[in-house]
Amino acid sequence: MPLTYKPSQPLRSLRFQFAEILYMRHTSNCTFERIECELHSLFVFREGTGGLLIDQHPFIYTTGKCYIVPPGTSLCITSDGSSTVSYYQITFMIDHRKSNASVPYYDSLFPNQYEVSIYPWSRLLRSIEDIHANRNHQSELEWFNQQVRFMQLMSTVFEHNLRLGQELSPTQSVEHTVQYIDNNYSEPITVKQLSQLANVPAWRYTPIFQELTGKKPLDYVTDIRMKKAQELLQQSDDPLREIAFQVGFTDEYYFNRRFRQMTGMTPKQYARQMRGKVKVKDWTGHEVDIPIHPKRLIYHGETFGDLIALGVEAIGISSVFMKGSIYEDLLHHIEDVGHPFDPDTTRKLAPDLIIVANDDEKLYQDVSKIAPTVTFNSFAPLDERLQTLGMLLGKQQEAKQWLEAFHRKEQAMWEAINAHIGPGQTASVFIYDRGERLFVMGSTGLSSALYYPSGFRAIDGIQKLLDTNQSYLEIAEDEIPIFAGDRIFMLISRNEVSKQAAMRMMKSELWQQLPAVRSGNVHVVNAMHWNLNDALTRERLLHELPLLIGHKTAAYKQK
Repeated sequence: MPLTYKPSQPLRSLRFQFAEILYMRHTSNCTFERIECELHSLFVFREGTGGLLIDQHPFIYTTGKCYIVPPGTSLCITSDGSSTVSYYQITFMIDHRKSNASVPYYDSLFPNQYEVSIYPWSRLLRSIEDIHANRNHQSELEWFNQQVRFMQLMSTVFEHNLRLGQELSPTQSVEHTVQYIDNNYSEPITVKQLSQLANVPAWRYTPIFQELTGKKPLDYVTDIRMKKAQELLQQSDDPLREIAFQVGFTDEYYFNRRFRQMTGMTPKQYARQMRGKVKVKDWTGHEVDIPIHPKRLIYHGETFGDLIALGVEAIGISSVFMKGSIYEDLLHHIEDVGHPFDPDTTRKLAPDLIIVANDDEKLYQDVSKIAPTVTFNSFAPLDERLQTLGMLLGKQQEAKQWLEAFHRKEQAMWEAINAHIGPGQTASVFIYDRGERLFVMGSTGLSSALYYPSGFRAIDGIQKLLDTNQSYLEIAEDEIPIFAGDRIFMLISRNEVSKQAAMRMMKSELWQQLPAVRSGNVHVVNAMHWNLNDALTRERLLHELPLLIGHKTAAYKQK
């Protein structure tokens, strides 16, 4: 079909002057404000699709579409809600020379025509990006060079749109088939079919197509199909076979292979990632799809202070683990999901992730029916726990920064303590719990803060617990001398029976004969405050431990 575009005035009578280039980018699902053009404007859409209203004339824009409007034009741009929209607006002035005078030119360059064709797209984009990159020109020479860039762009506009009734050139015919692919990508497409549609011999068609798009025809078709598949994978729950068919692939396995070649991941992996999910392997080996940034978290375990240190808020906890902790007062606004889980309360909270510090498989199976659930080793070392939680909760950077700061303060604390007590001292931690049962602590609780490269050393029996990552060991009272170090930390449980058992022991002859007791190096500590291993408690201990070590007592004092 012949083109009949022509300017309302001879080009030789018009003088163009570049004014400004703007780059606008809007997220999806936005309706943009009306644009009132005070100068001539060229709009070039870089991303997105949607509706464009130019002085009440409707258009559907897509990537690469270009529109040129005169001063006084009103535009309204809307997105289709599925993609980000970005565009360049290039404004410029035109003077019209009449006789010996010049007057401003306000008419349209292409009467009754707003959409213009400029190709190839890759070359057009490079040209506009070059103009945008040099928009802050300073010197006269830079200003002049910017005018040259702009005039080269306008020359391309006129070259591709002023044909004055001539038949389509081979390049324009091939350009039309590019638009055909964009609109019919789901249909079977061959190079022979495209060349026939353009009425250009196949041997000539492919080089022209590559010049226009930078790709061979079938590679371009595949790229379009993959982009559409990516959109569907983000938005649709349709089976993979159906999505492949919708974008023009009849073989699901070929689609899967090509998709992986182009994106580096399978369609399912891409869908999980783009929908804000990631597959993780938890402590007990379950592979679970979880949100990248969970918003409604339930944590069921004893190291809730780890989450507080990372700045994570939870909607549900098991309060039995928190009673008596140093952060108990921070938890009143969080729902108690019970111990064990209260399934009704948990469902009502509508969590998007549940973290369970438990390896009970039956419990896991019950809880995982409510929401994505991962098991978590709350007895793991502090660094390992925070790094794991950082991965699960999208807080890797926060975990890294917290640990770096903590270890700097920890080193400084031990340097200060050793200046007071000297290096190389051994220490032991004992507790009566579960009635009158006596335990020596190993790799968890207060003892995890004591055994540090430049801190206290573990006596041989306790070192064996540390080497095997054993949290504690139940012992008989007459075994205390075997495990007692140069310093003893006696943890006092909130259980009354356990508390009285500890008080009785500390009055016994066995106890009184211990070297640490005789030298006054016994520290009596509230177990619920300081026998936790979470990050917040460990951080508070950096302040409390030097004070505690500086206070010698053989009598129970609640601290």
